[in-house]
Amino acid sequence: MSGGEIGIYGLGRFGSFWAERLARRATVKAFSRRSRAAPAGVELVSEERLLECPVLILCVAISAMEQVVGRIRDRLPAGVTVMDTCSVKGYPTRLMDRTLPAGARILGTHPMFGPDSGRETIAGLPMVLCPVRIEPAPLARWERFFAELELNVVVMEPDAHDREAAFTQGVTHYVGRVLAEMRLRESTIGPLGFQRLLSIVEQTCNDPWQLFADLQRFNPHTMEMRAGLEAAFRGVSARLDDVRDDP
Repeated sequence: MSGGEIGIYGLGRFGSFWAERLARRATVKAFSRRSRAAPAGVELVSEERLLECPVLILCVAISAMEQVVGRIRDRLPAGVTVMDTCSVKGYPTRLMDRTLPAGARILGTHPMFGPDSGRETIAGLPMVLCPVRIEPAPLARWERFFAELELNVVVMEPDAHDREAAFTQGVTHYVGRVLAEMRLRESTIGPLGFQRLLSIVEQTCNDPWQLFADLQRFNPHTMEMRAGLEAAFRGVSARLDDVRDDP
């Protein structure tokens, strides 16, 4: 299945990566509010031209969604399909549902990978779809489209996504930032487990701090995750404090 013409709104680090990947199976046009070079196979266009596309994918920060959705809502073509790519799904899908015109289809998406984790290949990686305002037939077409990119497509409700993501992606990014604060370095005697810890830092800390902060702030379940993680650290420390040497 071809994706037809797709407009990418936002060419940050992820937007550029995703646009280049989608251009392999669709005609992709892109607009960036900042001066950006177009990725391979992608045509850079004006905002006005982008908003004529029948499919619009918003690759903007979670905290920028309200501004961007408000900016475009009265300029969209009839029957447009709008997707977001936020790492949180409850907040942006509710925002799009209450703000975008009634005739717009809305499909929340979360490509659970990025320029680092998908550097070699995106085959087999998770692609979450959260239907908001979309009929079964076009939803099935998008499921097929992403499956043809060899992604592992999962359809779920926004809140179910956010709860699970808080204890998978959310905890990974949080631990990665904590490890980065420790300023760990390569070691000639570092075991495989240590190398994997360094890879977590690399995969999570190349992204902007804003992405990490938004992921933690806009997901209502990350507070529970952080509390559980901190309690676990205290629990392990307490057990160590209770260790007594054998006589």
